[in-house]
Amino acid sequence: MNTANDADDILVDDLPAPRHSRRLAVVTETYPPEVNGVAMSMARVVDGLNRRNHDVQLIRPRQSAKMSAQAPTGRPEVDEVLTKGLPVPLYPNLRMGVPSKRALVKLWSLRRPDVVHIATEGPLGWSALQAAQHLALPVTSDYRTNFHAYGKHYRLGLLSKPIMGYLRKFHNRCDATMVPTEAMRVLLAERGFERLNVVGRGVDAQRFDPARRSAAMRESWGAGPDDLVMGYVGRLAPEKNLGVVLAAYEAVKAVQPRVRLVFVGDGPMRAELAARAPDAVFAGSRSGDDLAAHYAGLDMFLFASLTETFGNVTTEAMASGCAVVAFESAAAGELIRSGVNGWLAGPGKEETFVTMTRLAAMDSNARRVVAEAARTTARRLDWADITARFEAVLEGAIARAEPAFRLTGLQAAA
Repeated sequence: MNTANDADDILVDDLPAPRHSRRLAVVTETYPPEVNGVAMSMARVVDGLNRRNHDVQLIRPRQSAKMSAQAPTGRPEVDEVLTKGLPVPLYPNLRMGVPSKRALVKLWSLRRPDVVHIATEGPLGWSALQAAQHLALPVTSDYRTNFHAYGKHYRLGLLSKPIMGYLRKFHNRCDATMVPTEAMRVLLAERGFERLNVVGRGVDAQRFDPARRSAAMRESWGAGPDDLVMGYVGRLAPEKNLGVVLAAYEAVKAVQPRVRLVFVGDGPMRAELAARAPDAVFAGSRSGDDLAAHYAGLDMFLFASLTETFGNVTTEAMASGCAVVAFESAAAGELIRSGVNGWLAGPGKEETFVTMTRLAAMDSNARRVVAEAARTTARRLDWADITARFEAVLEGAIARAEPAFRLTGLQAAA
């Protein structure tokens, strides 16, 4: 027997170990077909986790009959558990969950998940946190909405501190909290939040693509091939700082009378905005490829909000080839280099925002260069990479909980 020659014939491949499949319970009080950043990004994460071979249980409030009728049919890969829901004040198209601790304890006692992830901090989210702690399950969470920053827009001044206190208490009871930007991590750490992990947001650069630009759509807005079209996409609400968008539009209109302004979205400020800008186009709420075509029809995207934790519309506009003007905040502050792939004004510097918009409107070549660079930036924000980071935080929480759970089990057995 020629052992040496036999050994030479052995080929050893360095194959990665198969990824361990987990049981994941995801709790959220908003989900498609509801249209908002939390709903859309959670749907992408859930889809990504399924693609990575995890068993996902999705727990959310039952939506209105009208909204449910719009839901995509057939989600065989997701075990959906629907709870009772109530309309959200100021957001009539959304529903929030109701306290459901007892039901969740029963559900998870019968089928124990490896980790519970809570996307929203409402009544259902709080119940999920209590139920998970009752069962000694590891818990992760998302910090996705600046509720405390909405106070000045909705006259909640005296409630701002209690709201922040509640959010801090909620997230500090979790094994890890995911935040979308490094700036948000620093801000929350300064306010006493613990165990923060930066996990950004992706963008579908195949859907949001300049190639979807439609001359017919622009004509329906009253814009010719060479006319400048500026726009905003999102909720038409006080916290979005839309007065600054109107001021920028008026400044541009003074030097380019044919400029068009398009609002995509709906909300409580629609009537006020229509009165202040009667020549603006109000396209209403859009979704899917139709939304992508609306983005692609814009030349400039104006985003003046200072209340975002991320702002998915920023990356969607960048992917769509829009020249973005924004404040140095959230996704814009993280991704845009002013003058390179967009324009940034310092937080709250409204005159600078208006001036930047007017100067960019007058320089078509600069807009083209910036828009191309923005598209390049957005194409690097792949959802598969974001899901991998999300998964890593979950795995970390599971790993930290396992020794404690084993110890608790041994003590109980003794």
